[in-house]
Amino acid sequence: MASNLHDSAVIDRILHAATARLTGGVSLISLDLAWFDWAGHLATSPGRQAELVHCATIEALRQWDVLTAEWRGLAPLGALEGGDRRFSGDAWQKPPFSTFARNFLSIGHWWNEAVRVHGVSDRHQALLAFLGRQYLDIFAPSNGILTNPEILTRTVETGGLNLFNGWLNALDDMAALALCGGQRPVSDKLVIGTDIATTPGVVVARTSIAEIIQYTPTTAKVHADPVVIVPAWIMKYYILDLSRQNSLVRYLVEQGFTVFMVSWKNPGPEDRHTAFDDYRTQGVMAAIDAATAITGAQQVHATGYCLGGTLLAIAAATMGRDGDHRLKTLSLFASQTDFHEAGELRLFINDSQLALIEDMMWMRGYLKADEMAGAFHILRSNDLIWSRMIADYAMGEREKPLDIMLWSEDATRMPYRMHSEYLRQLYLENRLAEGAMIVDGNPVALRDISVPMFVVGTEWDHVAPWRSVFKIHLAAEGDVTFVLTNGGHNAGIVSEPGHPGRHYRMATQSATATYVDPDRWLELSDHAEGSWWPAWTKWLDQKAPKWVDPPTLGAPEAGYPSLGPAPGSFVRG
Repeated sequence: MASNLHDSAVIDRILHAATARLTGGVSLISLDLAWFDWAGHLATSPGRQAELVHCATIEALRQWDVLTAEWRGLAPLGALEGGDRRFSGDAWQKPPFSTFARNFLSIGHWWNEAVRVHGVSDRHQALLAFLGRQYLDIFAPSNGILTNPEILTRTVETGGLNLFNGWLNALDDMAALALCGGQRPVSDKLVIGTDIATTPGVVVARTSIAEIIQYTPTTAKVHADPVVIVPAWIMKYYILDLSRQNSLVRYLVEQGFTVFMVSWKNPGPEDRHTAFDDYRTQGVMAAIDAATAITGAQQVHATGYCLGGTLLAIAAATMGRDGDHRLKTLSLFASQTDFHEAGELRLFINDSQLALIEDMMWMRGYLKADEMAGAFHILRSNDLIWSRMIADYAMGEREKPLDIMLWSEDATRMPYRMHSEYLRQLYLENRLAEGAMIVDGNPVALRDISVPMFVVGTEWDHVAPWRSVFKIHLAAEGDVTFVLTNGGHNAGIVSEPGHPGRHYRMATQSATATYVDPDRWLELSDHAEGSWWPAWTKWLDQKAPKWVDPPTLGAPEAGYPSLGPAPGSFVRG
């Protein structure tokens, strides 16, 4: 009987994996549950139905009044309501294009109201609102040749050459999709190690899933305590070492810091059983071990970005629990430790969705890179999908390859076991925030982190909303300096000095102070123009002002020989 049950489970998983390939990894059952929840409650709410009809009628009449007033010249032209960047150009403020944009925005506002029905779960309301926006964006007037004044202007100016070039670009992309796995060959594409990830250094350690890079000092003296950086494993580490002018690693080295970086391996089928905790032991702890052994320092400035910061927080809580005092400070960039309000990505994380993803990964041992990257692109479809399609196919322009664009396309695969554990324990069950995450047989709690913390959130973050990141104030036992910078999840962190239009807010909550909520924090925090990087390095210097002679690159006598120059081999996998 046990054998038959096992065979039955295998059959089910094969069927589910095949289904996932057809649906792009999305659980249709999960979407159906949201739809039935909303439709069922709406069907039994005649009062709400009448209210929505009334709202639609009033809005239609209002739009008609505005339209007739504009055409008769009785209404002053002004910025469209809603602040949608797609319609911010001057041409969008004049009819008929202002009419197209207003009607489109009006429908979106009505749908956001329509999903709000008494009895429908908050998650299902938010999911249907998100899906509605994605569907409506397909028909946005900015995406149409005849409804976008900027495309029409370009077509007139070029005599239609832009459309011809766009057609050639489309053929080029279709050929790449068919022949090159979807990657468009670009002759002037930036090269890892030549154009990006160029800060000099050496690989000083290698585990089964990570390389540890130590960077070459450039100052006569260096800070005594090194900086250990843990990036997210869903992308390559060089988001923090892009071009020379916007490399955080290079900036730190030039400020006199000894920097160590974790470079994650791009896993394959052979890594299907790699556990989530393996990333802690063979990545975070391996880097801390290397940094302290090579520099002789007793403590390090531990720094994590995105999911790397979440992993680092788990490691820091474990170290605090076990009496490991090798952390001088802890810095977290766009990193969540409480996933209860983890942005729109969490809308798709439920038991049905995870079961489908797990069966899909079970078949091949990992989650494909394009499937992971696609999910993040959908969260910012206007910026990462539609705007690029308009530029490529309607304007006939190829965007010059940028370092951050190349990085965003350089996704990595996710091992079956690790990705399942990470999604379930953090996104679905929120174990870290609730003190229920088990590490080495015992639970860990964020309250065991007592070192000073520097935490950065970004204003337009779709992956780690800053109010979610801000929740670290509820758990930390030490001082927390919180920074809110403008920009998104990536651009807000890659915010080098001299970058135009950058500003941030900053305030410190001492360990003995009473809690301040995010809205009150906005009122009390200090506003500053420019990059937050100098504020961070100043904060690090204040916590550990001692300077020493630069350490050697590697330490063969301590078991850390040079294994080759940076950026190493894992980043190219």
